[in-house]
Order: sequence, then structure tokens, then C-alpha cells
Amino acid sequence: MRTGFFTNTSSSMKPTDLTACSLVITTYNSPDLLDLAIRSALAQSEPPSEILVADDGSTSDTALLIETHRVRSRVPMVHLWQEDLGFRAASSRNRAIAAAKGNYIVIVDGDILMHRDFIRDHKRLALKGTFIQGSRALLSKENTLNRLVTKNITVALFEKGLENRKNVLHLPLLSKLLALKSSSLSGIRSCNMSFFRNDCIRINGFNEDFIGWGREDSEFAARLINSGILRRNVRFSAIASHLWHPENPKHLLSENDRLLEQAVVGRLATCPNGIDKYLAKR
Repeated sequence: MRTGFFTNTSSSMKPTDLTACSLVITTYNSPDLLDLAIRSALAQSEPPSEILVADDGSTSDTALLIETHRVRSRVPMVHLWQEDLGFRAASSRNRAIAAAKGNYIVIVDGDILMHRDFIRDHKRLALKGTFIQGSRALLSKENTLNRLVTKNITVALFEKGLENRKNVLHLPLLSKLLALKSSSLSGIRSCNMSFFRNDCIRINGFNEDFIGWGREDSEFAARLINSGILRRNVRFSAIASHLWHPENPKHLLSENDRLLEQAVVGRLATCPNGIDKYLAKR
């Protein structure tokens, strides 16, 4: 059965398999949240061809959690760890994307619950010359803490402790009609994004000059757009719900804002400090 640019995949996957979709989950020292994220990934109606956990230097309890899921999973799961040298999401994502075997990449954060049709929706809506920016609902602290006990990964429209409630509505037909092309950078979030791997490699992936929280995803999107890959906002499909956690420190945000402005004003389509260093090692 065909779904967008893809056909249903078998359990074996080759690097040249154009039907293959790789799911990248970023994490750092939040094994309790990651556990729920992985559970939602493994409960997909159409699973990804592989799951790559991009670990920004977590301690051994995260590795143990991933291994526990890996040995039970029917989906290949890879743990890619890098030394803890501060917030380096760009580097961790690049390592995972470089290792990915899929032609199409879906990226989420390790604090995201994915709707059971999340991967199916991303694949169905994939379109050459574009990348997908999905939305998210927000789960409250109380709601999240309860899920850590119950391991409940299903988000209901009318449950308590849910913000941006409209973002959990699943209306695939309407979603496809509303997924228009855009060159806007407003509201870019890598917690729910997808793109063709070759497009990512062409712009040299995420810019590893970004250290600390913020803007590395917007700068990545800016270079995609500058290279001719337009944004498509997806609503009412590819539904993601964000688990509560304390906010990351933003003390390096001003420098990251400068790097973003440099890419936008200079209409940059690539960066010198990116994914190519890992591709050479494949």
C-alpha cells in the first residue's frame, strides 16, 4: 500500500532503500521522559525503519534504559552517545543523521509523546523540495508526573493538564489541505520536524557552532530555505505532545541569535562546522 512517497517497509533496510524512514530522538539525562518517548515510538501504527537515540552526554542510566528497550524492540535501535561538553544538540543530531540508513529523517526530542500515527503522517506528507514543521501540545507538570507512574502514552483531547488542545486533533485530510509551502522561520521547533536526508547533507546538517539552548533549529531551517527547500507547516497530523520539565538555561542565547541572523542576512545555504566530519567515518 502506498503512502505519499513511501511504501510500507519490510524488517530489512538497506542504505539505498528510498522507503526507509529513520526516527532520531535527542536526549540528555532524562531517562524517565525518554522512556515514555521510546514507548510511543514503539507503539506506532507504521513503525520507523530504525530508531536512533542522539545522546548529548547522559550518564549510564540512560544507556541502561535504551538497552532495555533495544533487546525487546522489533525496530532496530541505536544509541549514539557523545561526551558531555555542554548543550550540543546540533552535534548529537548530526551524529545520528550521519549514521541513519533511512532516506527520510524524522526528528523529535526525548520529551515528546508521539501519536500512534506520527510516523505514518510524516511519511504520508513528505514532499520533495520541502521539509515538515509539526506542532505540539503541552502537558502540565501534574499530567506528566502521573504519566511517569502509569506509563500512559496516549493523550486524549479533553483530559486535564493539556494546553494547545487543538494540536491533538487528528484530521489527516484537512492536514494535507493546510500543509502549504512557506519560507517563514516563525515557530521553528526541532521537537517535531522531518526532511529528506540528502537535503540535510547538502547544507552540511546542523551548525555545530551553536552551543547552549536555542536557535540551532531555526538556523538549520533558514539554510534549508536558502537552498530552495521550503517549509510546510503540518497541523492536525504528526501529532506530538510535550512532557513537562524544567526549562533549559538560556545564557548563550544572544550568541545563538547572532549566528541565526548571520545565516538569514547572508542567505547562507551551508555551514563549515557540520555533519560532513561524521560522514567521512561511515
